[in-house]
Amino acid sequence: MGGAKLGPTYILIIIGRFIVGAYSGLVSVLVPLYVGEVAPLRLRGALGTLHQLGIVLGILGAQVLGLRALLGTAGAWPALFGAGLLPAALQLLLLPLCPESPRFLLARGQRGRARRGLSRLAGPAAEAGLAALEAELGRGPAPRVGFLELLRSRRYRQPLIVTLGLQLAQQFSGINAIFYYSTSIFEGAGLQDPAVGTIGTGVVNVAATALSVVLVERAGRRLLQLLGLLGMMGCAGTLGLALKLGGPVWGAVALASALAFVGFFAVGPGPLPWFVGAELFPPGPRGAALGLAGLVNWASNTVVAMAFPPLQDALGPLVFLLFGGLLGGFALFTFLLLPETRGRPFPTEGDPQNPPPPSLLSPPEKDTELQCLATHEEP
Repeated sequence: MGGAKLGPTYILIIIGRFIVGAYSGLVSVLVPLYVGEVAPLRLRGALGTLHQLGIVLGILGAQVLGLRALLGTAGAWPALFGAGLLPAALQLLLLPLCPESPRFLLARGQRGRARRGLSRLAGPAAEAGLAALEAELGRGPAPRVGFLELLRSRRYRQPLIVTLGLQLAQQFSGINAIFYYSTSIFEGAGLQDPAVGTIGTGVVNVAATALSVVLVERAGRRLLQLLGLLGMMGCAGTLGLALKLGGPVWGAVALASALAFVGFFAVGPGPLPWFVGAELFPPGPRGAALGLAGLVNWASNTVVAMAFPPLQDALGPLVFLLFGGLLGGFALFTFLLLPETRGRPFPTEGDPQNPPPPSLLSPPEKDTELQCLATHEEP
C-alpha cells in the first residue's frame, strides 16, 4: 500500500488490505493463544492483556501519524500506509526468539521438543516446569477436536457459548462505531477540531488498557468485564442524549461520554475476550474454539461497520441508546454465565477438578468476586 502511487492505486490498496487483513485475523487468535500457553499462571492475564496494549498503541500511533500536520495529506498518505512495514519487520526479526509452545508440544506427545522450549523460557526450572505440565495434561497426547466436533459436542457447548458471547459483546458494544466515525461524532458534538477528540480516544484507550494490565490479576476477569460493560452502557445512554440535545455544554458532555466509553471498554471488554476463551477449553478443542471466536469477532466487526451509517441516518444520535440496550443484555449474560478463571490452570480432558460449566438454566457456582461479595464470602 505504501507504493500505491507507483501503479494502479485502487488495486494495490485492495491487495494490500487483503494481505494485512488476513494477517490481522491470524494474529488476533494466535498471539493471545500463544501467550496464554507460555505465560506463568500468576501472570497469564497480565501478559494476555499486553497483546491488546500493543494493538491500542498501534492505533494511537496511526491516529497521530494521520494528522494533517504529519502524514495525513494528499501527498504523504502512501507513507502512512507504508509505515506498517516497520513493526512488521521488527516482529519478523524477533520471531526466532519465540520457541514453540511447550504446552502445545506436550499435548501433541512431543516431549523432547517441549523440554527444549521450556529450557529457553524457564532456564534451570525447565524440568520442574515440564513435570508440572505433564501432571496437568497427563502423559498421553490430547485428542484433536475440529470445528464440526466442537460444534456438535455437548461437553464444549457451554464454554463455546461464553467465548462467542464475549466476542459479540466486544463488537456489538458500539466501540468501533466510536472509532470509525469519531470525527463525525465529534463534529456533531460541536468540537472545533475533531482530530483532537480522535487523538483523545486513542490516549484514553492506551491508558485504560495499561490499567487493565495491572488490575486483571488483582480484580479478576469477571469483575472487570462486568464493570466495563455497565460503564459503557451508562456512557452510551449519556452520549446519545447529549448529541441529541446539542449545544456547547452538551457537546462537552458528549465528548466526555465518548472518552469514558472508550476507557470502560479498554479496562475489560477490549482485552479480556481474546485470552479468557483460551482459559475455558482443554488443549484438544482450544485452537478450533479460538479460531471460531476470531471469525465471529471479525464478522460482527464488519456488521457494525456496515450497519452503523444507515442506523445513524435512521435514528440519529439515539442509535447509541440501541448500543446501550445491547450492553445491558451482555452485562446480564456475563453475570449469569462467565466463570472466574483467574489463578486457575487450563482445563484438561476428563479432569474431575475441572468439570464442564453448569447448564444455561442452572445458577453459576459462587466462584466469582461479585457472587462472593453478595454472600459476604471470601473468594
